[in-house]
Amino acid sequence: MTLTIPGFDHIRLPGADGVELAAAVGGSGSPVVLLHGFPQTHLMWRHVAERLAGEHTVICPDLRGYGASDKPAATDPDVYAKRTMAADVVTLAAALGHKRFALVGHDRGALVAFRAGLDHPETITHLGILDIVPTLDMWNVLRGASAVVGYHLFLMAQPPGLPETMIAGSADAFFGSFLDAWANDPTAIPEDVRAEYLRASAAAVTSIVADYRASAGIDVTHDQADLDAGSQLAMPVTVVQQDWGAQLGYDAAAVWKAWAPDLDHRLTQAGHFMAEEAPDEIAEALADLLAR
Repeated sequence: MTLTIPGFDHIRLPGADGVELAAAVGGSGSPVVLLHGFPQTHLMWRHVAERLAGEHTVICPDLRGYGASDKPAATDPDVYAKRTMAADVVTLAAALGHKRFALVGHDRGALVAFRAGLDHPETITHLGILDIVPTLDMWNVLRGASAVVGYHLFLMAQPPGLPETMIAGSADAFFGSFLDAWANDPTAIPEDVRAEYLRASAAAVTSIVADYRASAGIDVTHDQADLDAGSQLAMPVTVVQQDWGAQLGYDAAAVWKAWAPDLDHRLTQAGHFMAEEAPDEIAEALADLLAR
Protein backbone atom coordinates (compact mmCIF):
# COMPACT_ATOMS: atom_id res chain seq x y z
CA MET A 1 0.00 0.00 0.00
CA THR A 2 1.31 3.44 -0.96
CA LEU A 3 2.10 5.66 2.00
CA THR A 4 0.54 9.09 1.70
CA ILE A 5 0.09 12.26 3.75
CA PRO A 6 -2.21 11.71 6.75
CA GLY A 7 -5.55 13.43 6.38
CA PHE A 8 -5.10 14.07 2.65
CA ASP A 9 -7.08 12.41 -0.14
CA HIS A 10 -4.96 10.25 -2.45
CA ILE A 11 -6.38 10.48 -5.96
CA ARG A 12 -5.42 10.13 -9.63
CA LEU A 13 -5.56 13.09 -11.97
CA PRO A 14 -4.80 13.72 -15.64
CA GLY A 15 -1.42 15.03 -16.70
CA ALA A 16 -0.21 15.84 -20.20
CA ASP A 17 -0.41 13.45 -23.17
CA GLY A 18 -2.77 10.98 -21.48
CA VAL A 19 -0.47 10.36 -18.52
CA GLU A 20 -2.13 10.04 -15.11
CA LEU A 21 -0.55 11.30 -11.91
CA ALA A 22 -1.20 10.21 -8.35
CA ALA A 23 -1.57 13.09 -5.91
CA ALA A 24 -2.34 13.80 -2.27
CA VAL A 25 -4.74 16.73 -1.87
CA GLY A 26 -5.79 18.44 1.35
CA GLY A 27 -6.62 21.73 3.03
CA SER A 28 -8.54 24.69 1.69
CA GLY A 29 -7.75 28.14 0.38
CA SER A 30 -5.50 29.42 -2.40
CA PRO A 31 -3.78 26.52 -4.20
CA VAL A 32 -0.16 25.47 -3.70
CA VAL A 33 1.39 22.59 -5.62
CA LEU A 34 4.40 20.84 -4.03
CA LEU A 35 6.72 18.74 -6.22
CA HIS A 36 9.03 16.13 -4.70
CA GLY A 37 12.65 15.25 -5.39
CA PHE A 38 14.88 12.20 -5.80
CA PRO A 39 14.77 9.48 -4.57
CA GLN A 40 11.41 10.31 -3.04
CA THR A 41 7.67 10.58 -3.61
CA HIS A 42 5.07 13.16 -2.63
CA LEU A 43 5.42 11.78 0.91
CA MET A 44 8.46 14.02 1.46
CA TRP A 45 6.05 16.96 1.86
CA ARG A 46 4.06 15.37 4.72
CA HIS A 47 5.19 17.85 7.41
CA VAL A 48 5.19 21.01 5.28
CA ALA A 49 1.88 20.12 3.61
CA GLU A 50 0.14 19.76 6.94
CA ARG A 51 1.47 23.15 8.04
CA LEU A 52 0.28 24.87 4.84
CA ALA A 53 -3.12 23.14 4.68
CA GLY A 54 -4.63 25.46 7.29
CA GLU A 55 -4.65 28.34 4.78
CA HIS A 56 -4.16 26.67 1.40
CA THR A 57 -5.37 23.88 -0.81
CA VAL A 58 -2.20 21.79 -0.96
CA ILE A 59 -1.63 19.46 -3.93
CA CYS A 60 1.27 17.00 -3.77
CA PRO A 61 1.63 14.87 -6.91
CA ASP A 62 4.08 12.14 -7.70
CA LEU A 63 5.99 13.30 -10.78
CA ARG A 64 5.53 11.25 -13.94
CA GLY A 65 7.89 8.30 -13.71
CA TYR A 66 7.87 8.30 -9.90
CA GLY A 67 5.80 6.86 -7.07
CA ALA A 68 2.28 5.82 -8.01
CA SER A 69 2.12 8.00 -11.14
CA ASP A 70 2.28 6.61 -14.67
CA LYS A 71 5.70 5.72 -16.02
CA PRO A 72 5.52 6.07 -19.81
CA ALA A 73 8.31 4.65 -21.93
CA ALA A 74 10.86 7.24 -23.03
CA THR A 75 10.15 6.77 -26.72
CA ASP A 76 11.52 10.24 -27.47
CA PRO A 77 13.35 12.92 -25.46
CA ASP A 78 10.19 14.94 -24.85
CA VAL A 79 8.57 12.25 -22.67
CA TYR A 80 10.65 13.19 -19.62
CA ALA A 81 11.59 16.73 -20.63
CA LYS A 82 10.92 19.15 -17.78
CA ARG A 83 8.73 21.04 -20.25
CA THR A 84 6.45 18.00 -20.48
CA MET A 85 6.53 17.40 -16.74
CA ALA A 86 5.63 21.06 -16.18
CA ALA A 87 2.68 20.61 -18.52
CA ASP A 88 1.65 17.64 -16.33
CA VAL A 89 1.45 19.94 -13.32
CA VAL A 90 -0.54 22.65 -15.10
CA THR A 91 -2.97 20.05 -16.47
CA LEU A 92 -3.35 18.39 -13.06
CA ALA A 93 -4.09 21.69 -11.31
CA ALA A 94 -6.61 22.64 -13.99
CA ALA A 95 -8.42 19.33 -13.44
CA LEU A 96 -8.93 20.46 -9.84
CA GLY A 97 -10.24 23.82 -11.01
CA HIS A 98 -7.09 25.88 -10.46
CA LYS A 99 -6.05 28.03 -13.41
CA ARG A 100 -3.48 29.88 -11.28
CA PHE A 101 -1.47 28.50 -8.39
CA ALA A 102 1.74 28.76 -6.42
CA LEU A 103 4.34 26.11 -7.19
CA VAL A 104 7.15 24.75 -5.02
CA GLY A 105 9.67 22.10 -6.00
CA HIS A 106 12.51 20.23 -4.35
CA ASP A 107 15.41 18.69 -6.29
CA ARG A 108 13.94 17.08 -9.45
CA GLY A 109 10.62 18.71 -8.71
CA ALA A 110 12.38 22.06 -8.48
CA LEU A 111 13.67 21.61 -12.03
CA VAL A 112 10.10 20.98 -13.14
CA ALA A 113 8.91 24.02 -11.18
CA PHE A 114 11.61 26.21 -12.77
CA ARG A 115 10.52 25.12 -16.24
CA ALA A 116 6.85 25.69 -15.37
CA GLY A 117 7.66 29.21 -14.21
CA LEU A 118 9.30 30.01 -17.55
CA ASP A 119 6.74 28.24 -19.74
CA HIS A 120 3.57 29.21 -17.85
CA PRO A 121 4.09 32.67 -16.31
CA GLU A 122 0.38 33.40 -16.56
CA THR A 123 -0.36 30.33 -14.41
CA ILE A 124 2.34 30.26 -11.72
CA THR A 125 1.75 33.02 -9.18
CA HIS A 126 4.70 32.29 -6.86
CA LEU A 127 7.66 29.97 -7.25
CA GLY A 128 9.56 28.16 -4.48
CA ILE A 129 12.78 26.29 -5.20
CA LEU A 130 14.59 23.97 -2.79
CA ASP A 131 18.27 23.06 -3.21
CA ILE A 132 19.01 23.32 -6.92
CA VAL A 133 20.35 25.65 -9.54
CA PRO A 134 18.78 25.46 -13.02
CA THR A 135 19.90 22.60 -15.22
CA LEU A 136 22.09 24.69 -17.50
CA ASP A 137 23.85 26.27 -14.53
CA MET A 138 24.16 22.91 -12.76
CA TRP A 139 26.30 21.47 -15.54
CA ASN A 140 28.38 24.66 -15.64
CA VAL A 141 29.26 24.55 -11.93
CA LEU A 142 30.06 20.82 -11.74
CA ARG A 143 33.76 20.94 -12.57
CA GLY A 144 36.85 18.99 -11.56
CA ALA A 145 37.04 16.83 -8.47
CA SER A 146 34.16 18.71 -6.81
CA ALA A 147 31.84 17.24 -9.44
CA VAL A 148 32.18 13.84 -7.76
CA VAL A 149 29.25 14.83 -5.54
CA GLY A 150 27.08 14.66 -8.65
CA TYR A 151 28.35 11.35 -10.03
CA HIS A 152 24.79 10.05 -10.43
CA LEU A 153 24.05 12.85 -12.89
CA PHE A 154 26.80 11.60 -15.17
CA LEU A 155 25.88 7.94 -14.71
CA MET A 156 22.24 8.42 -15.63
CA ALA A 157 23.12 10.66 -18.57
CA GLN A 158 24.63 7.68 -20.42
CA PRO A 159 22.76 6.06 -23.34
CA PRO A 160 19.95 3.63 -22.46
CA GLY A 161 21.03 0.22 -21.23
CA LEU A 162 23.99 0.29 -18.88
CA PRO A 163 22.73 2.78 -16.26
CA GLU A 164 19.41 0.99 -15.92
CA THR A 165 21.11 -2.40 -15.61
CA MET A 166 23.62 -1.21 -13.03
CA ILE A 167 21.04 0.56 -10.87
CA ALA A 168 18.41 -2.17 -11.05
CA GLY A 169 21.02 -4.70 -9.95
CA SER A 170 21.57 -2.88 -6.66
CA ALA A 171 18.55 -0.59 -6.37
CA ASP A 172 18.27 -0.43 -2.58
CA ALA A 173 21.99 0.22 -2.17
CA PHE A 174 21.99 2.86 -4.92
CA PHE A 175 18.93 4.82 -3.85
CA GLY A 176 19.60 4.30 -0.16
CA SER A 177 23.08 5.79 -0.50
CA PHE A 178 21.57 9.19 -1.32
CA LEU A 179 19.17 9.05 1.61
CA ASP A 180 22.17 8.36 3.83
CA ALA A 181 24.65 10.81 2.33
CA TRP A 182 22.38 13.80 1.79
CA ALA A 183 20.61 13.94 5.16
CA ASN A 184 22.20 15.88 8.01
CA ASP A 185 19.58 14.35 10.30
CA PRO A 186 18.92 10.71 9.29
CA THR A 187 16.09 10.44 11.85
CA ALA A 188 14.07 12.86 9.70
CA ILE A 189 13.37 9.94 7.34
CA PRO A 190 11.94 7.17 9.56
CA GLU A 191 12.18 3.54 8.56
CA ASP A 192 8.67 3.23 7.09
CA VAL A 193 9.20 6.32 4.94
CA ARG A 194 12.66 5.15 3.88
CA ALA A 195 11.20 1.76 2.92
CA GLU A 196 8.52 3.51 0.83
CA TYR A 197 11.11 5.59 -1.00
CA LEU A 198 13.24 2.52 -1.75
CA ARG A 199 10.24 0.45 -2.87
CA ALA A 200 8.95 3.19 -5.15
CA SER A 201 12.38 3.94 -6.62
CA ALA A 202 13.21 0.30 -7.31
CA ALA A 203 9.93 0.03 -9.23
CA ALA A 204 10.81 3.09 -11.34
CA VAL A 205 14.45 2.66 -12.33
CA THR A 206 13.87 3.06 -16.07
CA SER A 207 11.74 6.18 -15.76
CA ILE A 208 13.97 7.79 -13.13
CA VAL A 209 16.99 7.31 -15.39
CA ALA A 210 14.99 8.76 -18.29
CA ASP A 211 14.19 11.83 -16.19
CA TYR A 212 17.89 12.36 -15.43
CA ARG A 213 18.93 11.62 -19.02
CA ALA A 214 16.61 14.39 -20.20
CA SER A 215 18.51 16.80 -17.97
CA ALA A 216 21.69 16.10 -19.90
CA GLY A 217 19.97 16.66 -23.24
CA ILE A 218 16.66 18.27 -24.06
CA ASP A 219 16.40 20.20 -20.78
CA VAL A 220 19.74 21.88 -21.48
CA THR A 221 18.49 22.83 -24.94
CA HIS A 222 15.36 24.41 -23.47
CA ASP A 223 17.26 26.31 -20.78
CA GLN A 224 19.80 27.59 -23.31
CA ALA A 225 17.03 28.85 -25.58
CA ASP A 226 15.52 30.80 -22.70
CA LEU A 227 18.90 32.18 -21.68
CA ASP A 228 19.58 33.29 -25.25
CA ALA A 229 16.15 34.93 -25.41
CA GLY A 230 16.68 36.73 -22.11
CA SER A 231 13.71 35.00 -20.51
CA GLN A 232 13.27 35.43 -16.77
CA LEU A 233 10.87 34.29 -14.07
CA ALA A 234 8.15 36.91 -13.80
CA MET A 235 6.74 35.91 -10.41
CA PRO A 236 8.12 36.24 -6.87
CA VAL A 237 10.72 33.52 -6.32
CA THR A 238 12.13 32.09 -3.10
CA VAL A 239 15.17 29.80 -3.23
CA VAL A 240 16.27 27.85 -0.15
CA GLN A 241 19.43 25.80 -0.49
CA GLN A 242 22.49 24.49 1.22
CA ASP A 243 25.64 26.54 0.73
CA TRP A 244 26.58 24.76 -2.48
CA GLY A 245 28.15 27.94 -3.81
CA ALA A 246 30.84 27.86 -1.13
CA GLN A 247 31.42 24.13 -1.64
CA LEU A 248 31.62 24.25 -5.44
CA GLY A 249 33.08 27.71 -5.91
CA TYR A 250 30.29 29.84 -7.37
CA ASP A 251 27.86 32.58 -6.28
CA ALA A 252 24.54 30.75 -5.95
CA ALA A 253 22.53 33.90 -5.26
CA ALA A 254 23.95 35.56 -8.38
CA VAL A 255 23.10 32.52 -10.48
CA TRP A 256 19.49 32.75 -9.34
CA LYS A 257 19.27 36.53 -9.60
CA ALA A 258 20.02 36.26 -13.32
CA TRP A 259 16.85 34.20 -13.74
CA ALA A 260 14.65 35.70 -11.02
CA PRO A 261 14.61 39.51 -10.56
CA ASP A 262 12.14 39.25 -7.64
CA LEU A 263 14.29 36.89 -5.55
CA ASP A 264 14.48 35.90 -1.90
CA HIS A 265 17.57 33.67 -1.62
CA ARG A 266 18.10 31.82 1.67
CA LEU A 267 20.74 29.40 2.93
CA THR A 268 19.86 26.62 5.36
CA GLN A 269 21.85 24.54 7.81
CA ALA A 270 19.55 21.59 7.12
CA GLY A 271 20.63 18.84 4.75
CA HIS A 272 19.33 18.24 1.25
CA PHE A 273 16.07 16.76 2.55
CA MET A 274 15.21 20.05 4.20
CA ALA A 275 11.42 19.71 3.97
CA GLU A 276 11.75 16.68 6.23
CA GLU A 277 14.70 17.84 8.32
CA ALA A 278 13.53 21.42 8.93
CA PRO A 279 9.81 21.60 8.10
CA ASP A 280 9.14 24.66 10.26
CA GLU A 281 11.90 26.59 8.50
CA ILE A 282 10.66 25.59 5.06
CA ALA A 283 7.01 26.24 5.89
CA GLU A 284 7.95 29.70 7.17
CA ALA A 285 9.93 30.46 4.00
CA LEU A 286 6.98 29.39 1.87
CA ALA A 287 4.51 31.39 3.96
CA ASP A 288 6.71 34.44 3.42
CA LEU A 289 6.78 33.71 -0.31
CA LEU A 290 3.03 33.35 -0.55
CA ALA A 291 2.56 36.67 1.26
CA ARG A 292 4.59 38.59 -1.36
